[in-house]
Amino acid sequence: MTDLPADLSDLERQASEQLDDLAWDYLSRGFGDNRTRAANTDAWVRRRLRPHVLRDVSEKHTRTTVLGIEVPAPILVAPTAMHRFFCDDGELATARGAASVGAVYIVSMAATTSLEDVAAAAPGAPRWAQMYMLNDRGRTRMLAGRARESGYRAIVASVDGAAVPREGRPAEQSLTPPDWFRFPNLASPDDPETADLMHLVNDFDTTVTFDDLALFSEWSALPLVVKGVLRGDDAERCVDAGAAAIAVSNHGGRTMDGIVATADVLAEVVDAVGDRAEVYVDGGIRHGVDVVKAVAMGARAALIGRPVLWGLTVAGDDGVAHVLSTLTNQFAGAMSFCGARRVEELTPDLVTLAR
Repeated sequence: MTDLPADLSDLERQASEQLDDLAWDYLSRGFGDNRTRAANTDAWVRRRLRPHVLRDVSEKHTRTTVLGIEVPAPILVAPTAMHRFFCDDGELATARGAASVGAVYIVSMAATTSLEDVAAAAPGAPRWAQMYMLNDRGRTRMLAGRARESGYRAIVASVDGAAVPREGRPAEQSLTPPDWFRFPNLASPDDPETADLMHLVNDFDTTVTFDDLALFSEWSALPLVVKGVLRGDDAERCVDAGAAAIAVSNHGGRTMDGIVATADVLAEVVDAVGDRAEVYVDGGIRHGVDVVKAVAMGARAALIGRPVLWGLTVAGDDGVAHVLSTLTNQFAGAMSFCGARRVEELTPDLVTLAR
């Protein structure tokens, strides 16, 4: 990892140079004019730290817990699809890289590797399984059971994409993956060899409501994280329905343009949930300073998506570990600069909105 750049923007540039046009376009783009994707990053930039001084930070640690799992820093690997676009080993390399630094890896339903094979690649490592409710709910139930049997520690139910219209999408928003891709967690047993991701996405259940959320926990006997929430009132209803955690997310700006940035609604969700559930956030986090801001604003942890894939592209397992370690080191430095010795000392008064 010593040869990899300390500046993650340099890693992004290297990834762009290594990937073919199809893979880079998939990784880099948002929906439409990319306004939401850009807004995510800008929203963290607009927030500035107001550090304390003259605090003894000679002894500090960045450890915290997520759903009872101790992690070295409040940094998790967000669920992202099709890692074989970026590395031959795909999700296996991501799992090994995350495990090497003790980070929770959230495996996507649209992974190109089965939940079971990902688990076998990093035995004993903490991992969660992300999924949507499918029209055939029996398939969702089977996947939740597979996650439990394979040692996953939570179900992350995404609720931010099922109602997005699939018909009439612009050509540039449709994706035809290589025909050798397989989707062993998403594809129907009747057609396990399909590589038609857009057809598979059409199988997301658009009738799902708050009343259905409890099914994920019933089927898996695992804690439920609801991902894709951008409103305090919705967050409250998710917790009422049994969610143990809320992930504030707009899917990295990939599902619809013109949606609010996650940093702009994080505090509202935190206030609405209170101490009844944990809150996580993703979208546009590019530096450990951003993670300090997120935690100070009330997030239990930040989920990292695209930067992990930059590392995966450039250096496989080692690249994933490098990104997570770099963010952790940056987080530790920024935390100390703010006068905090532990994560719990990061409080809302440390963050202000630039005018």
